[in-house]
Formats: sequence, structure tokens, C-alpha cells
Amino acid sequence: MHLIVVSQYFWPENFKINDIVSEMVKKGHEVTVLTGLPNYPNGKIYSEYKHNPKKFSNYMGAKIIRSPIISRGSGRLSLLLNYITFFISASVVGVQKLRKIDFDVIFVYEPSPITVALPAIVLKSFFNKPIALWVLDLWPDTLSAVNITKSKAILSAVGKLVGFIYKRCDLILAQSTSFVPKIKEYVEHEDNIQYFPSWSDSFLDHSNIDIAPEISIQDNSFNIMFTGNIGESQDFSSILSAAELLKYDKRIRWLIVGSGRMYSWVNSEIERRDLQDCVLMFGQYPLDRMPSFFQHADALLVSLKDDPVFSATIPGKVQTYLASGIPILAMLNGEGARIISESGCGIVCKAGDYECLSNVVHKLSVTTKEDRIKMGENGIKLSKTEFDRDKLMNRLEGWMTELTTKSKNR
Repeated sequence: MHLIVVSQYFWPENFKINDIVSEMVKKGHEVTVLTGLPNYPNGKIYSEYKHNPKKFSNYMGAKIIRSPIISRGSGRLSLLLNYITFFISASVVGVQKLRKIDFDVIFVYEPSPITVALPAIVLKSFFNKPIALWVLDLWPDTLSAVNITKSKAILSAVGKLVGFIYKRCDLILAQSTSFVPKIKEYVEHEDNIQYFPSWSDSFLDHSNIDIAPEISIQDNSFNIMFTGNIGESQDFSSILSAAELLKYDKRIRWLIVGSGRMYSWVNSEIERRDLQDCVLMFGQYPLDRMPSFFQHADALLVSLKDDPVFSATIPGKVQTYLASGIPILAMLNGEGARIISESGCGIVCKAGDYECLSNVVHKLSVTTKEDRIKMGENGIKLSKTEFDRDKLMNRLEGWMTELTTKSKNR
């Protein structure tokens, strides 16, 4: 089977699609990736890529076709242009480069924006190949949730675009069971929808990891660690409000490892609220460094704003947190909250409830080590039963093979 992957983001950017590509290659399939230029999350084309583009033309045996784009930048206009240029560029480059390749199926990775699927629609129109779309973000709901726009006219137009795309996909994979009802609103054949969650990052397979020297060791400290994207949806205003309520407790430290569009704002808020001693920002680090940072964590923090679209979402970091064996502190609603609460792997507060978060942080900080270890063990157990990487990859391979067979028999 020859798989064409369409993804606006790809290695050396850190996204789950990297795992899918490497696993499909390991299973003996040929994979070609149609993607953009690496610029996430900081909005600038990676300097290492600009210095030597050829170094990034192959990943684990998969061929990479890169389409020129305008980088994300730091403003909304540049982000919009980034989305538009990928759609146009990848459509043109994809048709040109794939014209002489006999491929079987197109797989689209859609964390955001939904427009990433448009080049796949163009490819299908030229080559008559089936499309599988992995939906990790619900549009147009997300646009309203992160305050991109509240315009009913714009949201309606984007909704029509979503319907146009979904109806042309042969298989739609939903990252959360709560996504399924929303997707059904746009499709004609509900049998084409399947549940396909994310999995823990492979870096957690490593052992004997040294502790990250970037973070100082403080006697009797209790460290809450947040990792990943620092954006609008993560509700850092509420996180910092919880930190304010606890800044009298010198044991408690909030360690933020990551980057994103709200990084500068969070940094300035820490200074404005006089939280420099208890909220520490460390920037972004390569994925393979994360186990060394996790060595400092007594609890791992996940948060999302109070919005229906986020309630339907399982944040990508949850699966990684589960597999880490470290208790989880969650300030969110819906599917992600249910998973954490029912498994007993952590403590949950409602989205935006910073007073609750401050209370549970204090509660966990005085909880016995044995109880915290039990929470971590519960997380590992759930990770292995519900979010096992090998099982999910086998399931995905089966779906891709089925699409290929159906296409050839038409």
C-alpha cells in the first residue's frame, strides 16, 4: 500500500502524524508526505531547515514533499495567510509531484485548520483516490471558542466548507467520542465515522533518564508541570490566578515547559502579578528531552477554557500524561475530565475554576507519596488498555487497507 499523507505540520515539527508515518513505514508500506515548511509553534521557518533543506526531505524512510508557505508569524493576518498559502501551494505542488506516482489512499491530519483537507480534495478530484480524515479539532466551533471570530456569517460560511470537505471523505476519524455527534451533522453516511484517539508519546519508552539541569532542585518543593502549547485555549489566566492564591506557600512551584502564541503574554502576566518566584517558564525543548523534565514533576497540569467545543476534546497531552505515571491535575470539562476522573489517575476541577485548582494543588501537595504513586499507576493502566500505540496503529492500518481494497474493486 502506498499512502499519501497530507499535513500542514510535519517533522521536525512535533506532531502525532510523525508517529503514524514512521509506524506505517515500519509495517512495510510506502509513504509520501505532502506538507509545508517547518515553522510551528514560533511562527518562523526553522533556521536549520533554511540552512539545509535536503536534510529534511526524508523521514524514517518516508519521502517528504514540501510546499512553500507564508510562515505563521505572530498575528492573526499572518496566520490566515499561512492557512491560505498551504491550501493553494500544496494543491498545486501535490498534483505536479504526484502525477507519476501510483498511490492508493490519502490520509489527512487535521489538528487545525480544516483547510488542510482541501489539497486532499484536489488530489482526489485528479487521481480518484479515497480520503481518510483524522479530525482533531472541530470547525467552525473552534474559531468561536478561541475568539478568532464570533460573526455568524463567517461561522456559517466555514460550516459550509466543513460540510463540503466531510462529504468528500471516505472515512472520518474522530479523536474523541464526543466529536462524533458534531461530525454527523455534516455527513450523509454515518458508517464512515470511526473513533480514533491519540496515544502517548514514544519518548516515555526511555529509561534511566537524567534529571533536567535547567530546573533547579529545591528542597521540599512540590512541582506542578505544564507542558506543550501555550495558547488561547489553555486558559493561562486561570492558571496564574490559582498560582496567585498559593504564592504564600513557598513549597509550590509551577513549571511551564513549552511555547506558543500566548508565551509573551504569560511571561508579562507573571511579572505583573509578582509570581516570578513560583511560576517559572523554560521555553520549548525537543521531544526527546521531555523525560528529563518530567523527572521534576510531582503533578502534571492540563487545562482548557470553558467552551462546548473544548468539552468534546481530549487534549493531546492527556495520553502522554497518563503513560508517565505521574498524577494529573486537570482544569477542564467534558471528555478529558471524564477520563481522568473515572480512571482515578488525578484530580479534576471544572474549566476556569482557579479556586478549585488552588485547593486541589494544596490537597495533592500534602497527599502521601503512596497515594500519588497509586494515581500514577492508574494512569499507566488506562494508557495501556485504551490508548496503546501498537493497537491503534494496527486499527489504522486495517482501515487504510480496507479503503484501498474498496477503491480497487470499484
